[in-house]
Formats: sequence, structure tokens, C-alpha cells
Amino acid sequence: MNRIVAWVLAVGGAVGFVASLVLTIEKIALLKDPFYVPTCSINPVLSCGSIMKTAQAELFGFPNPLLGIAGFAVVTTLGVLLLAGVELPSWVWIGLQVGATAGVAFVHWLIVESLYVIGALCPYCVVVWAVTIPIFWYTTLRNIKPAFQYHSVVLVLWYLLIAAAVLQAFWFYFSSLV
Repeated sequence: MNRIVAWVLAVGGAVGFVASLVLTIEKIALLKDPFYVPTCSINPVLSCGSIMKTAQAELFGFPNPLLGIAGFAVVTTLGVLLLAGVELPSWVWIGLQVGATAGVAFVHWLIVESLYVIGALCPYCVVVWAVTIPIFWYTTLRNIKPAFQYHSVVLVLWYLLIAAAVLQAFWFYFSSLV
């Protein structure tokens, strides 16, 4: 299990970092030019630009992706240390658990806001959601050490619930494509 956690943190953290960095670059471009169309604005549903202009995109007074850049840098570093065989002290695991729990709660609030308030999806945000969930899940499993063999089933069900919510929220759009 420890090797899985190390890989999830290293790869998930790196992917989340890149997605957060791209979102930050896109946000800066939008701040420089209010008519800029972000590269992730593909259609009425997949539209970063409409999300970036909302209050939800700057919940703490600055662009949310800055939290991702900082948080995912730490997660990636911890994953790489674990892959290198470093034993992390318990206080690091507690800190990672607190951060991952805050991250997964924040991501789920953003999911609800995107689907049911804003009415759009940001592809890079979806990437962040997709990596935050296993980072939280495998950090939690590592910390509570359950005798639980089917840990990946929970992730699959979790993703299926989110996919169902996306389909439900945007059924009007997806059904018009058929």
C-alpha cells in the first residue's frame, strides 16, 4: 500500500500542479485582456472563461489555482520522497491528511458550484478534481490502515457518482449532440 500511496502522491501531485499552473496562466491572461478566450473554453459546457469570472474562482480573494500550485507542489515532493525510500514523520502524515481533507472538501464544493450554480465545467478544474480525490483517499487509507482489499472500488464508484452528476446537470447539452 505504501508504494501505491507514493505513486499517487507523486503523479497526482504533478498532474494537479500542471493543471493549476495552466489555470493560473490562463487567469493572468484573462486579467490582462478581458476579451481573452482561455484555451479551455471549448463550448458552452466546457468553458473555463465563464468559471474564471465568478466569485467562486477566487474564494479567498485570490485565484483558486494558486492554492493548487502550492498544495500540489508539497504533495508531489512528499510522493517523490516516499518513492526514494524516505520515512516521513507522523506529523507530516497528519499535515498531509488535513490538507488532503481540506482539498477534497473544497473540490466537492467547487463541483457543486460548477454543476448547479455556474452551469459550466472547466477541463483543467476537472483534472484537479480527478487527482485530488485519490490523493485524499490513499492518504486516508495509509493513515487509518484498514484491512480493506478493494480500495480502488471506492474510487471507481466515487468517479461514477461525479460522472452521473455531470450527465444530469448537462443532459440538455449532451442530448442535443446526439
